[in-house]
Amino acid sequence: MVLGRGLLGCRTLAVLRTSCARRGLGPALLGIFLHHADLRKSLTVEQGTMKVELLPALTDNYMYLIIDDDTKEAAIVDPVQPQKVLEMVRKHGVKLTTVLTTHHHWDHAGGNEKLVKLEPGLKVYGGDDRIGALTHKVTHLSTLQVGSLNVKCLSTPCHTSGHICYFVSKPNSPEPPVVFTGDTLFVAGCGKFYEGTADEMYKALLEVLGRLPPDTRVYCGHEYTINNLKFACHVEPSNAAIQEKLAWAKAFL
Repeated sequence: MVLGRGLLGCRTLAVLRTSCARRGLGPALLGIFLHHADLRKSLTVEQGTMKVELLPALTDNYMYLIIDDDTKEAAIVDPVQPQKVLEMVRKHGVKLTTVLTTHHHWDHAGGNEKLVKLEPGLKVYGGDDRIGALTHKVTHLSTLQVGSLNVKCLSTPCHTSGHICYFVSKPNSPEPPVVFTGDTLFVAGCGKFYEGTADEMYKALLEVLGRLPPDTRVYCGHEYTINNLKFACHVEPSNAAIQEKLAWAKAFL
């Protein structure tokens, strides 16, 4: 799915969910790859020499294994279930070197300490000292490498004060870049404001994520699509586009 220009049109957080749905930022355009019939199973998305393995976790979380085929090096986003991660690493025959943690909540960072014990020497990145096993604290626009892949850290405080989204691109590749948005941006919705304000979320969505290339593919941290679209229908019950998206999501999720 692609970020698209629609996100740039959202004007207030009070109507974020319905605006996103109305402008096409529902399951068909924004978020994880909803063309797959059962998203509670793993799925490999190939983008040239970069692969993204979607790994469902817990009840509604997603972990993401990012693979650079050129170097066979890999990173994992929010590895809350370490054993499942390592099984997939072995399946792909790659070397896991990096942990990208979006924020400190247990359902995203809770597996870090176990993972580094099982796989010593991992580099653990994040924007918050509360993240378990953190080895490299990052800030807005910090950069790092995973093999030949470029990773840019985007500070998006609100859900938590140290929340980071990770923008990943391949130099000189015709394939679109990707962004891992954790609990900042979901399909047809945004994260709860645990440690921030509406102004901060507005900036995160419009001024940070909204300025990424329009073909950016978005991978969010939870499967909340149906509930988000139900909320949108409640706010705009006569909106046919939202109803269509909701019916589609119910058929596939």
